[in-house]
Amino acid sequence: MGFRVVKTAAATLLSVLLAAAAGIPNAQGAGLLAILGVEVTRKRSVKTITARFFASLVGLLVGWVLFWWLGFHYWVLGLFVLFSFPLIVRAGFREGIVTSSVIVFRVFGQAELNLEVLIQQVELLAIGLGSAGLVNLIYMPKSSEMMYGIRREVDGLFSIIFKQISSTLHDPLYVWDGKELIQAGSAVQRGLTAAAREMENSVIHPDEAWNVYFYMRKEQLESIQNMIHLLSQVYQHLPHGEMVAELFEQLSDDVLNEEYTGRTEKLLNSLEQQFREMKLPSTRVEFEVRSAILQLCRELTLYLKIAKQYKAPIAAGQQMPRRASAAGRQ
Repeated sequence: MGFRVVKTAAATLLSVLLAAAAGIPNAQGAGLLAILGVEVTRKRSVKTITARFFASLVGLLVGWVLFWWLGFHYWVLGLFVLFSFPLIVRAGFREGIVTSSVIVFRVFGQAELNLEVLIQQVELLAIGLGSAGLVNLIYMPKSSEMMYGIRREVDGLFSIIFKQISSTLHDPLYVWDGKELIQAGSAVQRGLTAAAREMENSVIHPDEAWNVYFYMRKEQLESIQNMIHLLSQVYQHLPHGEMVAELFEQLSDDVLNEEYTGRTEKLLNSLEQQFREMKLPSTRVEFEVRSAILQLCRELTLYLKIAKQYKAPIAAGQQMPRRASAAGRQ
């Protein structure tokens, strides 16, 4: 918000100076248009400035006809709003309603209808909105460092969650409040928002790496929540639980690595083979607990498949920065 204020001040000053240099009466009107044109991302800036410009042309046309036909009376302004606003919305330029009103009210204030007045309003639009667009396109603050921080936070929380799952498998009576799940969900959502903003700031070649990474974590978090539900059904200590606990201990380390290591996947495949060779459960309780543990392994397989799915295009030869290759993490 602070940086947006600085951009708005720069765009306002630039537009007023240019309008004054062009000899446009009441040059401060360009500053008002510049304030309306400053946006938080480059793509949104281009979209809204385009909408404001063409909406103003539509409004100027409607106002010009009304003033020429009915004269400069206050009640005519009411008719302008009545006719022009629905027309502007229907044309797809909703964002430009206020801007068009500013231009038409300026014409009303001058109480003149001639080519010079029309040209002045178009110049004012070009200078005010153009200054805002120029300031937006020249520089937008990079959010990469913030996203690196969010990524580290998410990875750390995932690591803690896997350690807690491991502890519960070692001891079914272990109590965990699960706060890291809520924190991870919040961090992932913040990451998705920041990634979307970063893509909006890349007009020509948007980098989708961060969006891919945080979307992957969102899907994996849903898988983890399923794991927690299955974990609640492991109410008795069994050797099978100890063996699966080692998988999550390994995963708690792997999730902090830059790339998909595949170590947990290999351990999981080996463990599933051992399960097939074991004797069948001898009691109902053992059957229920072992069934929950087996389903937990299946959910872990899905979790790892999600990581491999998002890593696949990177492995196929796409050129991406090493730090941004986090989408391939486990």
